Amino acid sequence: MDRAARLLSKPWIWSFAGAGAVFLATIGFTGGHGAGGMATAALSLAVFMVVVGIGQMFVITLGPGNVDLSLPANIGLASAVAMKVMGGSDAMIALGVAAALGSGIAVGAANYLLIAALRIPPIIATLSASFIIQSIDIAYGRGLQIKPPPGFADFANATILGFPVLALAALVMTALFALLLHRMVFGRSVTAIGQNMRAAHLAGIAVARTRCLTYMLCGALGGLSGALLAGYFRGASVDLGNEYLLASIAVVVIGGTSVAGGQASAAGLWGASLFLVFLQIMLNTFGASAGMRLIVTGLVIIAVITVAGGRKTRRR
Repeated sequence: MDRAARLLSKPWIWSFAGAGAVFLATIGFTGGHGAGGMATAALSLAVFMVVVGIGQMFVITLGPGNVDLSLPANIGLASAVAMKVMGGSDAMIALGVAAALGSGIAVGAANYLLIAALRIPPIIATLSASFIIQSIDIAYGRGLQIKPPPGFADFANATILGFPVLALAALVMTALFALLLHRMVFGRSVTAIGQNMRAAHLAGIAVARTRCLTYMLCGALGGLSGALLAGYFRGASVDLGNEYLLASIAVVVIGGTSVAGGQASAAGLWGASLFLVFLQIMLNTFGASAGMRLIVTGLVIIAVITVAGGRKTRRR
């Protein structure tokens, strides 16, 4: 009984409960038809939200006001960089992924440079950076017709017994980043800064360096997501990351990370990502128009973020 009560007290458990409820409502409407295919598709799409969500989670954990709004532009640019470096050749896959990571790291470093050098809020700095990055992406990647190497596209879409290979890789990655967050010096430093930046500085934590590395980590994961999305959808696009602007923040907050900083949950990213994907699938199944899907999804995200954010802020 106590174990169940402790489990229910975890904020991330409700993201999984919401995902399960939406899934059951959808298969109930279809009479159970296509449940397996629906689950596979949801896992495949949730992977990309989880990858960008991990980076956003670390940034938000730094404390109030910390958020990376450059992720969509970062993803678009990295997808173009990866595809151009790969050039359709399987032999260049590793180099292309490395180039996408490098592109993302450079974006993250530039974001922090704007924040630190100009002393402007992260939300303004990263939003401003996104316009610059998007301009570079348009000049560099607009009209890019290079398809991903066959091996890379096959990997991005591969399944094992109906379970996406990318989802398996992302589960391992989530576990490693959860270990980094809760057990390693860097992760604990991020949490300490989010709880009280001044106290963290007095405790000897290199606050500036940790914040810089955190934004670079978020940029790197955005770059990785751009490469994987290009492989999954079999091509790069300037608009490839557009849907991850609000979604990357939503999965973090719905998944149990405090908007006030200093408290994070890596496991909850999966529940929140599946919840948002299943919500889209449910609305499609119910025959909702594109406009209605956007309205309902936006309202649900705003409502959950408002309730979760207010509750966690009062708790702190």
